[in-house]
Amino acid sequence: MSNFTLVPFPTTQPLPQIAINGNIDRVSDRLAISYRLQGDLAAVVIPSANSSPSRQLDLWEATCFEFFIGIPGDRQYWEFNLAPSGDWNVFHLDDYRQGLRLAPEFLDLPLSIDRQADSLEIELAFNLSKIIPPDCVVEIAVTTVIKSTQGKMSYWALTHTGTDADFHVRDSFVLRI
Repeated sequence: MSNFTLVPFPTTQPLPQIAINGNIDRVSDRLAISYRLQGDLAAVVIPSANSSPSRQLDLWEATCFEFFIGIPGDRQYWEFNLAPSGDWNVFHLDDYRQGLRLAPEFLDLPLSIDRQADSLEIELAFNLSKIIPPDCVVEIAVTTVIKSTQGKMSYWALTHTGTDADFHVRDSFVLRI
């Protein structure tokens, strides 16, 4: 199991007083990831729970937990979007920001969401072998988009390797499991 802490992309705008951490684990064909958002949640726009969560587009335009998975040496990768509402999406890309399309292997994602006064936890466990063979090492970028109540967006990741906040940069897929 790998624990992580996300850091915001450097900015001059004030950020909400929050912390984002979690863990990720891979056992055979199962990948499990959990995020914990803590701190001044009153300063963060958190979408309300959807009674019927579903696949949705543009989740990154609000607070959204994301991760990206690729195979070392292979240009293709997958983007997972997990919203606090329970809505979700998975995209497959052929190369850096190219060939974006819905990943048909996923018809749902079993998110578990626990919202408290000062914390929000999102957990997901799924069958990774739908897209990657169990014997392949994977490279992962763990990220989050935070929308403040002031309407400002901040971008959090394990590392920021580019001059802009860009989660698709392959150099930021720093976890290997």
